[in-house]
Formats: sequence, C-alpha cells, structure tokens
Amino acid sequence: MKPIEGYRLITPNELAWRPSNLMRIPNADYLERTGSEILGARLWRLPPQSANTLHKHVIAEEFYFVLEGTGRMRVGEETLTIPRYGGVLVGPAALRQLFNDTDAEVLWLIVGAPDKEFKSGKVDLKQHYPVEPTQLPPELKGVKWPPKS
Repeated sequence: MKPIEGYRLITPNELAWRPSNLMRIPNADYLERTGSEILGARLWRLPPQSANTLHKHVIAEEFYFVLEGTGRMRVGEETLTIPRYGGVLVGPAALRQLFNDTDAEVLWLIVGAPDKEFKSGKVDLKQHYPVEPTQLPPELKGVKWPPKS
C-alpha cells in the first residue's frame, strides 16, 4: 500500500449517493475518487426504522461517528446509544450493526479500510457474514426492512 502525495480535496457535489447492496441504505464513498489505498470513509444515511447489515471484518477496524441524530448500534450482544458527535471504534472480529429505531434520519461517517479485505483475491463471505446479514436487531421487531425495490 502506498500513501498519496500531497492532498485531495473532495467537495459535497462530487459525492455519488447509492443504496447499499443488501439493506438499501443510502451511502456515499468519500475516498473512492482519491486513489487512497490505505483509508476509506463513507457517509451512511439511516432512514427511520432501518438497519444496516450485521457483519464483521477479517483485519479492518472501523470507526463510527454520528454527524446528525442519535446513533444506535449493536456490537456483539451489546446495544450502544451514541450521541451526536460521539464515536465508536470496533475491532475486526466483533459483529456489528447500525440501526435506527427512531423517527428521524441518522447520518453516520464510517472510517476504515474494509474494501482492502476484498481486493486480496478470493473472499469467503462467511468471514464477513457469519450469520444472516439482513436480520434486524430486537429493537426493530415487526419492521419490514429492506424496502422492496
């Protein structure tokens, strides 16, 4: 892995928002255009009564930071409530899932290097999704997510 030289400015109008593959959560990759081989940063907009995938990583730590709203997250068997401008660092082996059990959108910034795990060649998705990744946390019992496309 090679660090960049100098700097790369990213403006909001350069962001391309797209729904995530499994859970259809709107997200935008801040660093995909920069050529960074070391760091990733992505914004995630969790709509009310929604959740991201339940997953873990092989080698990548992730830092979760709440920009707007009150964040909710499960890490292993624990449920965390993260206030605006609060953050959580999660180690690779811990199962984690963001969720929003409120009626207001929550905006997260997630920083790490998880995409590098997938670029190493053959990927065993069971290492990242050892359990059903689209299951919802108990706090969202009865909610139908993801929405039908």
